[in-house]
Amino acid sequence: MRGFKGKIELDTRDSKPDWEPFLPKKAPKGAPNVLFILYDDTGQAAWSPYGGRIQMPTLDKLAADGLLYTQWHTTALCAPTRSTLQTGRNHHLNGFGSITETASGYPGYNGRFPKQVTTVAEVLQNNGYATLWVGKNHNVPEQDVAPGGYRGEWPLNQGWDRFYGFLGGETNQWFPDLVKDNDFIDQPYMPDDGYHLSKDLADQAIEMLRNKDASNPSKPFYMWFNPGANHAPHQVPQEEIDKYKGKFDDGYDAYRTWVTARMKEKGVIPENTVNTAINPIHGDLANKLDQVRPWDSLNDNEKKLFNRMAEVFAAYSTYTDAQVGRVIDYLKETGQYENTLIIYAADNGTSGEGSPDGSVNENKLFNGWPDTLEENMKYIDKLGGQDTYEHFPTGWASAFSAPYKMFKRYAEYQGGTADPLIISWPKGIKARGELRHQYHHSVDIVPTILEVIGLEMPEVNHGVKQYPLSGVSMAYTFDAKPDDPTEKHVQYYEIFGTRGIWKDGWHAAAIHAPINGTSDFDQDKWELYNLEEDWSQSKDLAAQHPEKLEELKKLWMEEAKRNNVLPLDDRVAVEILGTPRPSDEAPRDTYIYYPDTEPVPEGVAVNVRGRSYKIVANVEVTDNSEGVIFAHGSRFGGHSLFIKNKKLYYVYNFLGIAPEQVFESDITLKPGKYTLGMEFNMTGKGEHGKILGNTNLYINDKVVASGNMQTQPGKFTLSGDGLCVGYDSGDAVSALYKSPAKFTGGQIQGVAVSVKGEPYENLESEARRAMLSQ
Repeated sequence: MRGFKGKIELDTRDSKPDWEPFLPKKAPKGAPNVLFILYDDTGQAAWSPYGGRIQMPTLDKLAADGLLYTQWHTTALCAPTRSTLQTGRNHHLNGFGSITETASGYPGYNGRFPKQVTTVAEVLQNNGYATLWVGKNHNVPEQDVAPGGYRGEWPLNQGWDRFYGFLGGETNQWFPDLVKDNDFIDQPYMPDDGYHLSKDLADQAIEMLRNKDASNPSKPFYMWFNPGANHAPHQVPQEEIDKYKGKFDDGYDAYRTWVTARMKEKGVIPENTVNTAINPIHGDLANKLDQVRPWDSLNDNEKKLFNRMAEVFAAYSTYTDAQVGRVIDYLKETGQYENTLIIYAADNGTSGEGSPDGSVNENKLFNGWPDTLEENMKYIDKLGGQDTYEHFPTGWASAFSAPYKMFKRYAEYQGGTADPLIISWPKGIKARGELRHQYHHSVDIVPTILEVIGLEMPEVNHGVKQYPLSGVSMAYTFDAKPDDPTEKHVQYYEIFGTRGIWKDGWHAAAIHAPINGTSDFDQDKWELYNLEEDWSQSKDLAAQHPEKLEELKKLWMEEAKRNNVLPLDDRVAVEILGTPRPSDEAPRDTYIYYPDTEPVPEGVAVNVRGRSYKIVANVEVTDNSEGVIFAHGSRFGGHSLFIKNKKLYYVYNFLGIAPEQVFESDITLKPGKYTLGMEFNMTGKGEHGKILGNTNLYINDKVVASGNMQTQPGKFTLSGDGLCVGYDSGDAVSALYKSPAKFTGGQIQGVAVSVKGEPYENLESEARRAMLSQ
C-alpha cells in the first residue's frame, strides 16, 4: 500500500485529500468468480460423468462445459482434505492429520490452523473478493463448537465474510445444527413443511449472491458450497428415493464389474485397468468392520435392505446436485456463469463406516455396537426419512470406489484417495468435455485458484513467516492435452496409520487398517505399484524393484518429518473419540445449566459416558406445566427429563434401539416448587462395552420410578444435538414428545448434573445452593 500523496495544511480548505491509501484493495481486473462445490464421501465410480449409475445432471453439464480429472487425489478423510483446500498446505502442516473429533496434542494433529498458514479465503478477502461459505465446515476444533467458546477458528475469523452451515463433521439433514455467521440459529422451517438441508443451503447461497450483487455487482466472489451429501446420515425426500427403485438390484459385486467397464468406455481409466478384489487386506491386518461380504453370500432380506440403502444414497446425491443446479442457474440468469471458475469435487473415497451390515444409525459404529438384520429390517420402508440415521454397508463403499482397492480412510490405496474433480470456466478454458489424466492432489487447488486470479500466497502474514505452499498449480492443465506429463512430482499420504507415497508415477503403500488398534507400524508390509501402468494397484512390484521401494519408504519418512506426520495413531473409534481434550473450561464434577441457552455441544458438555451420574432440577410447577426440563442427544442416542400429563419422565434412548428406556413417575405433580431429578448407578459393563446399572427417578427426595438401565459407552452423536435446558433442539430424544417441546406453564430455575458419585440428596441441596448463589 503506497503512502499518502495528498496535501495537509492547517485548514482543510487548503488541503488536498488522497483516498487511495485507505481503501481496501480491489480484485485484479477481469478476475473470475470462484464457485467450489465439495461433496463428502464419494468415489469416482458413483457419478454419471465418470460412468456411474448415480445421475448428476448439473455435474454432467459442467463436465461437458469443461474438464474431467481422472487422477485427482485427496487425503482419504474429510477434515484433513478440507484443510488442504483452505490453505494449500499438507494436512499435517495444517494441524489436521485427523478429524477434529480425534485431535491429539501433537503439531500435526491438534485440529487448529497454526499461525504459519493463511487460508485462501483471507488472501482473496484482502484482495477485493466477497468470501462466502455455505454448508459443512469440520475445521473448527470440537471443543470450540460452543456458544460461549473461543471463535478464533470459526469461518468469520479465517477470512470469510459470511457463513451459513454446520461446524461439525456431519449433521441431520432434516434437523441440522445450524450456524449463521457467528451465532447458532434454529432451522428456518421444519421437515413437515418441506425442509431439507441441501435445499436450505442452495436458498442461502442464492440469497448471499443476490445480496452481494445488489450492492457490489462488480465485486467477484469466492463461494465454497459444501453440502452434507454424501456423508451419513443418508437422508432425502421419499419421492427422490422412489426414482431409483430397483436400480441397484444386481448388487454391489456386479456393480463393480459393470461400472469398471463403463469407466473404460468413457476413457476415465485405461483399458488394461484391473477391477481389484473387494477385500484386498487379509489376515490380522484386516479391520473386520471394513470387510465386504460377498454378494452371493447374502440372504434375500440382506440383499433387499442393502439395495434400498444404495437407492437412498443415490437419491441423496442426485437431489443435492439439483440444488447445486439452482445456484448455477442463478449465475446464468445474472450473466456471471461465463466468468466463474466452477470446481466440483468430493473430499475422499466413498465411506465404509456403515460396517459390513449397513446401519440405520451410523452412531452405533462409534459406540462399538453392531447392527443386526432383524433390527434394520424394521426400518426398511423408513430409510432416508426422519426415523433413520442411515449408512449403507461396506459393499457399496467398495462398489462406488471401483475399480480401486478399499475406500475412505485408506490413504495407501486409490479407493480412499482418487476422487472426482470437474472444473468448468467457459471464459478461461477453451476445452469442452475433455479428460485430464495428470496426477494431482487437493493441496494443488489453492495454488490453482491463486494463479487463475493473479495473486500469491503471502510469505509473511500477521508478522509470521508462512509455510511454503505444499501444492502446485493445475492451471497448466487447462490448455494441456489429456496425457501430457504432470507438473507434480511427490505426494505423501497418511490417515489413521495408513500410509503411502507417490513419486513420478510410482506409489508405495504401507498395508495398515485404520482404527484397528494393531500398531506395530514398523512391522507393516509395504507394497509397490507403477501407477503409470497399473492405476488400480493390482500388481505388487515390491519383489521386482526392492531398491525403488526402499527409496520411496525413505522418502515417506523424510516427508513425514518435514510435515509433522509423526506420531502415528490407529486407536479404535470408541477409545479415541472419548479422549479428553483441553477446552476453555476444565472438566468438573458438577455442572450447572440454565434454561433457554443455546445447545451446549457434547464436546464441552458434562460427560456422563461410562460412569454413574445424577441430574437435579429446581422447578416450579403449575397445573399447566409441560415440556422438556433437560435433554441431550436425539432419537438416535440421548436422554431427557421432562413433564407430560402432570407426570415426570426420564428417557434414555440407547442408540435409537426400540423400545426407549422410559421411567415414569407413579404420582402426578401438583402445583408447587420441586426438586426433580434422577440418578444412574453404574454396576458394570455388558456386551460390546455397554454400561449397565440401575436408575431412580425422584420427585423431591422420593423415588417415584426405578429399574435397570443401559447407557452408551460412546458419544450420543457426532452431529451436534447439544445439551438443552427448557427445550429439546433439533431431533427429539424421545418419541413421547415433539421438538422443541419447550417447557411452559412453570419455571425452571436451573439444572445440575453431577458425575462425582455423591449421594443424590447431597447433590439436591448442593445444586439448590449453587443455583441460588448465581
